[in-house]
Amino acid sequence: MLRTCLLLLFVLPLHAQDFDLLITNGRIVDGSGNAWYRADLGIRNGRIAETGSLKARKATRTIDAKDQIVAPGFIDMMGNSSEPLFHDRSSAESKLRQGITTILAGEGASTAPSDRWKTFGDYFRAVEQKAIPLNTVHNVGAAQVRSRVIGLADRKPTPSEMQRMRELVEQAMRDGAVGFSTALIYPPGVYASTEELIEMAKVVSKYGGIYMTHMRNESNAVLDAIRESIHIGEAGGVPVHIFHLKAAGEENWPLMKDAIALIQSARDRGIDVTADIYPYIRNGLGLSALIHPRHFASGPAAFLATLPDPKVRAALRHEIEETRDWENWYRHVGKNWDNVLVAQARDKRFEGKSIAEIARLRGTDDWTTFFDLVQAGNVDVNPKSMNEEQKHLALRTEWVSICTDSPPLSTAVATNAHPRAFGSFPRILAKYVRDEHIISLEAAIRKMTSLAANQLMIYDRGRIAPAPRPTS
Repeated sequence: MLRTCLLLLFVLPLHAQDFDLLITNGRIVDGSGNAWYRADLGIRNGRIAETGSLKARKATRTIDAKDQIVAPGFIDMMGNSSEPLFHDRSSAESKLRQGITTILAGEGASTAPSDRWKTFGDYFRAVEQKAIPLNTVHNVGAAQVRSRVIGLADRKPTPSEMQRMRELVEQAMRDGAVGFSTALIYPPGVYASTEELIEMAKVVSKYGGIYMTHMRNESNAVLDAIRESIHIGEAGGVPVHIFHLKAAGEENWPLMKDAIALIQSARDRGIDVTADIYPYIRNGLGLSALIHPRHFASGPAAFLATLPDPKVRAALRHEIEETRDWENWYRHVGKNWDNVLVAQARDKRFEGKSIAEIARLRGTDDWTTFFDLVQAGNVDVNPKSMNEEQKHLALRTEWVSICTDSPPLSTAVATNAHPRAFGSFPRILAKYVRDEHIISLEAAIRKMTSLAANQLMIYDRGRIAPAPRPTS
């Protein structure tokens, strides 16, 4: 597979000369969505220089593709963070092994502004010195900005705090962020109001940026969450991209059709709204996300200190079992602890087992096990919350691209990773293209390349178009 972010559509007309790399006898799928065609491909100075019949030409290196597919490098629309690449180059394995050469980094959190990197300018200079092995595009996280200015408190920003938040977003955009992003079910992002996010969107708009969001709800209120996302985009003057679009919870699965129709209706009236998915019916999150986020308003440590109290546990259990005016993942798994699979825990015996299985192993009831694991901390789970039909609907929708929703990982530390970390893009090609014929190969590669590039405004050689100067 050709690992380059150049789309074949953007070939420059250069005079004939030798190539650094010549790929012959390939079936080219150029990412446009058009049908594949047989051709050779010549690369010079890191750029696609020519396609056609090139076998008579000289090259430093020649690869015989033997009628295999030659395609642009894939783009992961939610690669979580680029920081693992900074610390461990081998973490690029989880991306490169599935053909990903570019990732979008940043959801609610982002690498900057932080204690270590005050600005994205600081971080980007450090990254360039490290020469990380993947192309990266960065968002500034709205929760990151909020936590720098307000902390973890559940309250509105004061006018001076809002001004400081705008300044931090503007600095990030000046430094090269592509937009700003939210994760609105996790503290402290969940505490942000629509109006607060609109204020940040207005700043991003001056630089031609994007609003990207893990929406406030992905289940029973998913349609309202989409409406809020669209409103933020309209009021702020920015395009909107929805991360890992889903309708979580069996009772909500029929809403996926309505969600796609709602986004399409916005597009039909000229609003730029897109989305991505990962090809699995289990999602991934921290086990503590099964508790209402309001309990974390004073910080995780303060809440966890109350968790040994039986009365606190009883009240939490009642809230989780009986309420649905929040992103209640216990309801989404059918109130069945067998559907909550532990991916990572301090006690490695528990990994790969459901909460119910762990309870049987420990000789305790399900709820005691749940609260004990939350109290222990650092437990990640994969709830079974979706169905295949909604994946089919999304894949057949032309404005839906692909993500892993996973950070870069090396094979050495990935034993407890969600399979999407290594398998999202191959699964699309194997399961949904080859085996089930849900979409064509050309359509799938378009989702992985040119569609994603357009959503991120990636143009030449993986670079972002220069941001326009502010108009005010």
